[in-house]
Amino acid sequence: MTSPEAFRSAARGAGATAADADLDAAGQYLLGRWTEPQRHYHDVTHLASVLEVIDRFAHLTPNPDRVRLAAWLHDAVYDPRALGDANERDSAEFAAGLLQSLGAPDEVSAEVARLVSLTAGHATEDDDPDGELLCDADLSILAAEPERYTRYAAAIRREYAHVPDDAFRGGRSRVLTELLNLPSIYRLAPIHEQWEEQARTNLKAELEELA
Repeated sequence: MTSPEAFRSAARGAGATAADADLDAAGQYLLGRWTEPQRHYHDVTHLASVLEVIDRFAHLTPNPDRVRLAAWLHDAVYDPRALGDANERDSAEFAAGLLQSLGAPDEVSAEVARLVSLTAGHATEDDDPDGELLCDADLSILAAEPERYTRYAAAIRREYAHVPDDAFRGGRSRVLTELLNLPSIYRLAPIHEQWEEQARTNLKAELEELA
């Protein structure tokens, strides 16, 4: 699922025309990014989890290979010290450039970059099943069983080890509150039905611990 061949398959399915060797090299390069030392949660395990959800619910979207490419690229640039949505913006720009270099149609490169940018706030417009699937998959950890969720929260704290405790608690609390204030954390109906309640329970429990 997170092999260079898997990246090649998604890129080819989305219309990339580069040679197989070039697609495999791009996939290997991306895996190198996903294993950078500053990543404790946003690593190759997260990538695999996102791709697994996309594969499971691929029938809900018209362009699953574009969504898979967006998954591979959505945290291609990840610096925990970056401000605001800089990581998502830089990842979107990187995605467009990489896919263009691999012979993807301009429409595909632009669309994958748009999907990547959605992961900054996980807010999608109506009638955007590709974006909804990517965002739902990216947030799937929120609905994990409590022990796994606790490990996820601890990994996030390690990524932000440079932030003092008080500042981290404040910032993390704001992020969790924004998620809870969304009309729905998960947009696609089958995913919402399965995960919404557990995700809200986990978020509220973490908020209480932070307080």
